[in-house]
Amino acid sequence: MASDVDPPPRPWLRIQGSDDATTMWYAVLRKRERGIFIGALAIRHGEHHASLLQRGWEEIPLERLRAGPAAR
Repeated sequence: MASDVDPPPRPWLRIQGSDDATTMWYAVLRKRERGIFIGALAIRHGEHHASLLQRGWEEIPLERLRAGPAAR
């Protein structure tokens, strides 16, 4: 679990977005590849977002992205 101060532990990397990236405009998506999840940040309702969803990516619910105890 990452916080505003500490990055996620390796091998995980922080998903990069602009300073004003909010979940109102951006969606965090993931896809399982070769036994691990890879992540992406996409502008909601854009062509790239739709393309990722068509190729089997899933959008992460907001509840799973909030800081706090890990939701399973």
